[in-house]
Amino acid sequence: MKLPSDQDCEQDRDCVFAIASRLLQYPDAELLGCLEDVERIVAGLPRRIRQPLLDLVAMLRTTPLLELQASYVETFDLRRRNSLYLTYARAGDTRGRGNALVRFAQLYRKRGYSIEGGELADFLPALLELAALANPDDREPFEMLVEHRAEIGLLRASLESDQSPYADVLKAVEYALPRPNQKVVEATRRLIEDGPPEEQVGVVPDFVWQGRGEECPAAGEFDPTLEDEAAEAELAMEARR
Repeated sequence: MKLPSDQDCEQDRDCVFAIASRLLQYPDAELLGCLEDVERIVAGLPRRIRQPLLDLVAMLRTTPLLELQASYVETFDLRRRNSLYLTYARAGDTRGRGNALVRFAQLYRKRGYSIEGGELADFLPALLELAALANPDDREPFEMLVEHRAEIGLLRASLESDQSPYADVLKAVEYALPRPNQKVVEATRRLIEDGPPEEQVGVVPDFVWQGRGEECPAAGEFDPTLEDEAAEAELAMEARR
C-alpha cells in the first residue's frame, strides 16, 4: 500500500491503521524499501505507541529478509491463535465461516476494491488499509474493526504470550480503537480460553444475523447473491487448507 504523507496524517488513527497494515503483511523487499517512510510516520505518533513501533522497524531493518519471512510464517501461519483472519477466532475453518466472510467481501466490493494474492476477505491488514483510506464520512470499515475488537484483543494477547515483537503493532491498533467495554473484555477472555473451534461435520448451525444493530431481514428480503458469495468464500477457504 502507499503510505500516507505527513499532511495525510492529521489523524493519528488513520496513520496507525496504515502503518499497522504494512507491518502485519508478509515481509518482502518492498517493505524493507519503505522502512524509512514508516519510521518517519511512526516518529509523529503519540509516545505511548511510538517507541515500540520504532523498535520493530529497527528489528526489520537489521534482520535478514529470509529470517524475517521464516519468523512471520512461524508466527502467523503455523499457530492457530495468531491468525490474522478475523473470522477465524470464532468460526475456525468451519463451514459456518462462509457467511461471516460474505460481509467482509461486500465491504470491499461496495468501495470498488477486491482482495488480491489469494487472501480471504477478513485479512486484518486489508481491513486496516481500507479503514486508513476511507473517506472521513465513511465509517463502516472502522466500525468493522470495532466490531472485531475482541478478535484483535485475542491476537494481541497471543502474540504477547509468544513474546513476539508484532504484539506492539496490535497494541497500536487497539490504541486507535475505542476503549473496550465489559462485554468486549469478556468476549476476549472467552476467545483466549476457548480458542478457534474445530469443524463439526454434519452439524448445521443456526443462522445468526450479524448486522450492526439492524433487525434481521424477514423471509425473502435477503440479497439473492449471498448464497453464491458464501459458497465462493467456502471454496476459497478450502483452497487455503
